[in-house]
Amino acid sequence: MANLTPRINWPRLAVLGATLTTALVSGVLVTAQAQQAPPLPNFDQVTVRAFKIQGNVWMLAGAGGNVTVQAGDDGVLVVDTQFAQMADKLLAEIARISGGKPIRYVLNTHVHPDHVGGNERFRRAGRAIIAGNVAQDIADSGAEIIAHENVQTRMSRVDGTTPAAPSGALPTDTFFGESTEVYVNGEAVRLIHQPAAHTDGDVLVHFRGSDVVATGDIYTNTGYPVIDTARGGTINGIIAGLNRILDLTVPKDKQEGGTMVIPGHGRIADEADVVEYRDMVTIIRDRVQQMMKKGMTLAQIKAAGPTSDYDGRYGATTGFWTTDQFVEAVYRTLGGK
Repeated sequence: MANLTPRINWPRLAVLGATLTTALVSGVLVTAQAQQAPPLPNFDQVTVRAFKIQGNVWMLAGAGGNVTVQAGDDGVLVVDTQFAQMADKLLAEIARISGGKPIRYVLNTHVHPDHVGGNERFRRAGRAIIAGNVAQDIADSGAEIIAHENVQTRMSRVDGTTPAAPSGALPTDTFFGESTEVYVNGEAVRLIHQPAAHTDGDVLVHFRGSDVVATGDIYTNTGYPVIDTARGGTINGIIAGLNRILDLTVPKDKQEGGTMVIPGHGRIADEADVVEYRDMVTIIRDRVQQMMKKGMTLAQIKAAGPTSDYDGRYGATTGFWTTDQFVEAVYRTLGGK
C-alpha cells in the first residue's frame, strides 16, 4: 500500500468507524461513579485496515486501540494487540504487510484490555531474537513482550482492580525507570514511561529512524482524554504526557507532516494536532482549577460548563466516557473531594 499523502487527505479514522469511537475505549471503572463496560462489537464483522505511515512503520485499525507495526529484515515489532478476539485478523494483516516475517517484539503502552487482549496469541505466533548456547532451549519461547512494570503488576491482579490475565499474556520483560529501548530493523525504538497519565503504566514508543511516535491512550483524538483514576491516572499526568509527545515531535514546513503521531484511538496526527489537543486539555484543567479556588463544588463546576466550547468536538452525554465523567476526573485528580 502506498504511503499516505499530507494530513488533510488522510481519512479521519475512528477505532472502528464513527459509530464505535466512544464504545471502544476500555472496559474499566475510571471514576468514583459506577459504570458499565462498553459493549463489545461483533468481531466477525470487523475489518482490519492497514495504513503505511513512514519509514518502516504502519498503523492498523480494527476494534480497540490502534496497533503500530514496524517491519523489516529482522522481523516485526508490534505496539499493542487490541482485543483477544482480533488477534487472528491482526496477525493475518501483519503477515501480509511484512511478507510473512516473524513477530519478534510486542510492546504494551498500558494495561487496558483493548490494548493487551491479544498478547497471548501474539506471543505464541512470534519468535524472540535469541542466540548463543541457550538458543536451542528457548527456540519456541515466542515473541518477547515488553511493558512498564506497573502493567505486569496490574495484569497479575496484585492490586485487585484488573482481572488476572493468562500467564502467557503477561510481559516477559519489564522496566521501572524512565525509559528502555530495543534496536530492531536498523532502528532505535525507545519506550518512555509517563507517570500518572491515562494510567500509572503508560509508555510512549518513539521510532527514532522512522520519526513516528505511538502514544497509547495518553493522546487520543476521538474525545476528551480518559483518566483512569482507579489505576493512577491524573489530569496533570495527561498534560505532561502531551507535552512529552511535543518534545519528541518535529514539524515539517508550516506544521504539516514531519514527525507522525499514532494515537491510542483515532486518526493519524502530527505535531499541530497534538498542540491543539494539549491546549484544549490545559485550558479545561485551568478553568476547573480556578473554579475550585473560588470554592465551587463539583456540581457547581459541572453546571458552569468548563468544557462547553469544546463539547461539539470532544464531548459526549452518553456512552462509556461522558463529558461529566471527564470533568469529575479532572476535579478529583486536582484534589477535589
